[in-house]
Amino acid sequence: MLSFSLVGEILDHLADNLPDIFYRGLNGGIILLPGVAYHQESSPDTALYIIGEYRYDPRGLGRYIVIHYGSFMRAYGQLPFEQQVEELRRVLLHEMTHHLQSMGGTRELEKEDESKMDNFRFRRWSRKQEENK
Repeated sequence: MLSFSLVGEILDHLADNLPDIFYRGLNGGIILLPGVAYHQESSPDTALYIIGEYRYDPRGLGRYIVIHYGSFMRAYGQLPFEQQVEELRRVLLHEMTHHLQSMGGTRELEKEDESKMDNFRFRRWSRKQEENK
């Protein structure tokens, strides 16, 4: 299992290798939090982890990215080291895409994320329908 500090170092390395222009307007930076974050639609039988978030708080930190270490480890901690690094990179790029689209006035990735949640909701609903037969 990767330690919190090692994940922080890896995240710093990945972030340092992104073009400087990506950081325009990301005044709150990238924050690694230690805990586990759950999606509001999680349930006892289905844990939906929030691994990364793009946030905009005009009265506080402004625009920033949060990575939840505990969620990341629950979702990917069993993978080999190289795959964990690749998943961390994928999560960082996903959240950075949210930032870049927000700065550009588009919401394509938000729409894609919502479509994935709609598909999840439909599959969950379908399973419940099958169980009730």
